Amino acid sequence: MWAYDSVFYHIYPLGFCGAPHENDGVTEHRMLKIADWAEHIEKLGADALYLGPVFESDCHGYDTRDYRKADCRLGTNEDLKAVCKTLKEHGIRVIFDGVFNHVGRGFWAFRDVQEKKWNSPYKDWFNINFGGNSGNNDGFWYEGWEGHYELVKLNLRNPAVADYILDTVKFWRDEFGIDGLRLDVAYCLDLDFLRRLRSFCDGLGDFFLLGETLHGDYNRWMNDGMLHSVTNYECYKGLYSSFNSMNMFEIVHSLKRQFGPENWTLYKGRHLLSFCDNHDVTRAATILQNKAHIPLIYGLVFAMPGIPCVYYGSEWGTEGDKRNGDWSLRPSFEAPEWNELTDTISAMTKAHRASRALCYGDFKDLLLTNRQAVFQREAEGERVIVAINADSVPYTAHFNANCGRAQDLISGKMHDFGGGSELPPYSVAYWKCE
Repeated sequence: MWAYDSVFYHIYPLGFCGAPHENDGVTEHRMLKIADWAEHIEKLGADALYLGPVFESDCHGYDTRDYRKADCRLGTNEDLKAVCKTLKEHGIRVIFDGVFNHVGRGFWAFRDVQEKKWNSPYKDWFNINFGGNSGNNDGFWYEGWEGHYELVKLNLRNPAVADYILDTVKFWRDEFGIDGLRLDVAYCLDLDFLRRLRSFCDGLGDFFLLGETLHGDYNRWMNDGMLHSVTNYECYKGLYSSFNSMNMFEIVHSLKRQFGPENWTLYKGRHLLSFCDNHDVTRAATILQNKAHIPLIYGLVFAMPGIPCVYYGSEWGTEGDKRNGDWSLRPSFEAPEWNELTDTISAMTKAHRASRALCYGDFKDLLLTNRQAVFQREAEGERVIVAINADSVPYTAHFNANCGRAQDLISGKMHDFGGGSELPPYSVAYWKCE
């Protein structure tokens, strides 16, 4: 699967393009701005773009009105085609946000039910009780997603609904040339629907399916018959709290539980999406108490098992606090910025993509203290040792490297393991062993 040796970049289009928060019905060609960033994404070293909701919606994109029409606040289907074409010309694959668990109240089939009630041919597309009423006085009760009644839950067990969604996916593939989907709230989706979706998408060629999951056993949704990958929220929490509490045992424990050498570990051989922030959570530059740890958290994101993902703007240290609302996490920038942090992330991006060990390797810890972590990734005869020093002072690490010299894939410098390895303050190294 192409995604397993890729690095993802993540854009939330409505915020990125500075669109109105509510759909005003006015067509503006804002999404062309995404194409203007193709050079930046390519320079950063990412080769895949996870594009948040782009289709017509009531408000934030996850309340879809029409799956086959670009949101007028962003532009037209022709604009979207042009954006995808430009990205492909820069070697960047594209995955769309598949919001298939629910729709907005403005969705055309739900509007038909509002008008015709039990006479609507779409009444069974939703979970409706005509003996009740909604808070909006629709004359019927319906199931909303997790109690959010502006998000009308689809009945995915209805074959007509599943057929419509699969036809939509084919439309996206044919019209825009997408390479996969990120499935919103995948943990809520009907499992039989997921199996059918996977079978259908396998017929589209090398088509990647990523699911949004939070907690629990990810194997429920990620397996050979359903999703290729899921979001690694377990390690998201471990990443930032390990630095804030100066306790590297937390993240290493999670990585050993997920990918360690023992037979019982959960996701050995799987490729989860690794991230330290996104459109739903406080940005890394804000949540980390010590700003010197920002490059280090990315050092872990790009070195741990999984598919690394960078959220737009975070590569130069943009801040954003969830407590100020979701839109504060989804700003518009006039142009991309480039600084020392961006340089570092770009070097890590290129190191990851060039290393079979970092893309596909196993996980074995070699040294662990509260403030330092050294672990090994090995695959296809290549071995990379990752060393993190989260402390403000140097640390001399003593461990069995099983080799004498190595090249740091980030800096390009040679490293000699003899007599111990000195780790500078706030440092990360990817040593490719000779």
